[in-house]
Amino acid sequence: MMKQRDAKFQIGQVVRHRVFPFRGVIFDVDPEYANTEEWWNAIPAEIRPSKDQPFYHLLAENDETEYVAYVSEQNLVSDDTGAPVRHSQVNAFFDPESVGLYTPKTVQRH
Repeated sequence: MMKQRDAKFQIGQVVRHRVFPFRGVIFDVDPEYANTEEWWNAIPAEIRPSKDQPFYHLLAENDETEYVAYVSEQNLVSDDTGAPVRHSQVNAFFDPESVGLYTPKTVQRH
């Protein structure tokens, strides 16, 4: 049985990839790998992270485009630039709060 680890980062936090040039805001966290085997096998073996760590769903961006990324905890670091994330879906999920942190929007019930 694998030991579940606590997530190092939180929903709404702005992070950047340790190796590749992109950053984003976290909108969901899986306690361990929860994507397809096909996606897993598409990662080159020499850089494939272990599955027994938190994986983060990001509204991600680089210099050219915006997209959704799925990234292992070992490949993320906190983004302390204070620059807002420009991803077009950020405002659908979050209210801007402070430097490097977005507050999830609350669901209003009628």
